[in-house]
Amino acid sequence: MAGVTMDGFIPLDTARRRTLKTTISCVGVGVHSGRRATLTLRPATSGTGIRFRRGDLDLDIPASYEHVSDTRLCTALSLPGQPEARIGTVEHVMAALAGCGIDDAIIEVDGPEVPILDGSAAPFVFLIDCAGIVAHAGPAETIDVLRTVRVQDGEGPDAAWAELSPALPGAAERGLDAALTIDFAGTAIGRQQLALRITPMSFRHELADARTFTLAAEVEHLRAIGLAQGGSLSNAVVVDGPLVLNPGGLRRPDEFVRHKLLDAVGDLALAGAPLRGRFTGHRSGHALNNRVLRALFADAQAWRRLPAAAIRVTDGAVATPMRAAAYPAMA
Repeated sequence: MAGVTMDGFIPLDTARRRTLKTTISCVGVGVHSGRRATLTLRPATSGTGIRFRRGDLDLDIPASYEHVSDTRLCTALSLPGQPEARIGTVEHVMAALAGCGIDDAIIEVDGPEVPILDGSAAPFVFLIDCAGIVAHAGPAETIDVLRTVRVQDGEGPDAAWAELSPALPGAAERGLDAALTIDFAGTAIGRQQLALRITPMSFRHELADARTFTLAAEVEHLRAIGLAQGGSLSNAVVVDGPLVLNPGGLRRPDEFVRHKLLDAVGDLALAGAPLRGRFTGHRSGHALNNRVLRALFADAQAWRRLPAAAIRVTDGAVATPMRAAAYPAMA
């Protein structure tokens, strides 16, 4: 078995599947439901994949793009024909598991929503570190993107879109290159962009601590329609025009685009295995992230499943400025 690094990771130069060493729990509040929620991360046998367990209902919901039933300000999963079998705000814990290279785990929650904690994935990474990571039986797999699929909302230069495309020529490494642009009217946010190779190192240091955010003008409307019941300055960045209302300000000047990319990592983790290829998005959110996965798997010629041993693995990428040559659609 591969050695464990000082930060709790088993390096991804192993072709073995990975799970948690032990069970660990936390308590928080659902950002939309406002309900107290207990979350428990549990080890799982090889081949289980990631599954959500509604402990109060005694049922499991696979962490799959096919089970996405709601994308309004979060990603929610449910079982067909069972509307009560629902789990919301799955994207941050999914991003943490994917970012840490976990293949098999049970995420047990005692209610309909994953706790928001501080609004980022960092608390979930901390839980994973505390539990530890272990390689176990069975080969890890990768989903190799073979040809470009694209989904879009709207027309013209302001259209929102998301795209999955093959890895760049000569890029043999297992992993996803991701590039995202956001554009908000709030002057504290504005237009931001980021390109990043998603690896355990880059996820931990570049994305994990970026918090969810909202506009102050939208808060009352969201609460009126039953959302954001548990939202506060302790679990979200709130922007009012040019002002960030949180007493501590931003964690990074471009925290907004980093969080949107974190969301994309969590949404794309619902593919069921790590993607090898490129994700590119412009004003992409949960709905488009899910639609681009559905478009990928709807085209049998656009993807293939490979054992991780077939792909050379590297780590150590850091955030870089947007490169037009690498992402021509965004130039």
